[in-house]
Amino acid sequence: MSSANTNKQILLKKRPDGPLTTDLFELAEAALPSPGTNQFLVRAEWLSLDPFMVGRMRAEANYAQGVQLGEVMQASAVGRVIESNNGEFPVGNLYVGMFGLQEYAVSDGSNVSLEVDPGRAPASLSLGILGMPGMTAYFGLLKAGEPREGETVLVSACGGPVGSLVGQIAKIKGCRAVGITSVEAKRRYAIDEFGFDEVVLYKDDQGNPLPKAALTERIGSACPDGVDVYFDNVGGDIYDATLPNFNIRGRIVVCGRVAAATLSDSSQDVGPRDNSTILVKRLRKQGFLVADYAPDKVEALDQLTAWLEEGSVRHREDVVDGIERAPEAFIRMMRGDNRGKQLVRLDPARNE
Repeated sequence: MSSANTNKQILLKKRPDGPLTTDLFELAEAALPSPGTNQFLVRAEWLSLDPFMVGRMRAEANYAQGVQLGEVMQASAVGRVIESNNGEFPVGNLYVGMFGLQEYAVSDGSNVSLEVDPGRAPASLSLGILGMPGMTAYFGLLKAGEPREGETVLVSACGGPVGSLVGQIAKIKGCRAVGITSVEAKRRYAIDEFGFDEVVLYKDDQGNPLPKAALTERIGSACPDGVDVYFDNVGGDIYDATLPNFNIRGRIVVCGRVAAATLSDSSQDVGPRDNSTILVKRLRKQGFLVADYAPDKVEALDQLTAWLEEGSVRHREDVVDGIERAPEAFIRMMRGDNRGKQLVRLDPARNE
């Protein structure tokens, strides 16, 4: 528990270069901030841990500005307004924003992505199925992947909050859903919990990554009619292994780069050139950001809420308590040891 008038924060201490470890971060305390003109103060209730945070930890250019050493680690959070000098953000309202890994944050609204409607669902879901991960799966598959009934949709990291929902939406749309994951326990989890038709393991019984040729063969066996849409959450060797299995005019949705998470510079992530396969099979490879579809987020939220209420999709959360546990929870999430959307719950009564 923080002492009165202090703000616990997780700072970036070092940049990644090899396996991710908790010593990349530092727990610090700062004075409780005060909102200025047109600003408001939020008290975080839920912190979200997501793979995109790795890209913000590097020094290289990305689609968003990264974190400098000694700065608060960037992250999404649900925060309640407790003091406001901005009439558009009244005291008591809940918002999702890039508030960072800290207990309190001052905002002018520019980093707010969503107002949380407590009547729709529990607030934590606004960081999962009814937030960025849910909309990533929804828009990435339906708008970029454009699956058609009867097609095969392949998705890597199929047990995560994005991948698991991609598979479920694929099933809703009449597709065969095939996942890729690491171990048998996760394979059964994806099939039994999220309804995948089949799940391929990219590791052998000793926990070692399969040679690409062997993984290509496994994918082919699980997708006897070929792959029409590949939702790529990881890149790397797994992406390379999918290429020979594509049908003509298949679609590749580039969503994540987890395979490059341990590299100090993503330019070190070098694989075979794929132009020949893309040309011969007339594949479409498209990167996307969920922000590209921000004007349509109400459509996504309404549909995801309907599917959730009628039981067409399922959602799991993996929750730890206390900001102190954020670094360890982030590392285990990046290792794939979580089961569901990784969240940190903060005590709403702190400092009161």
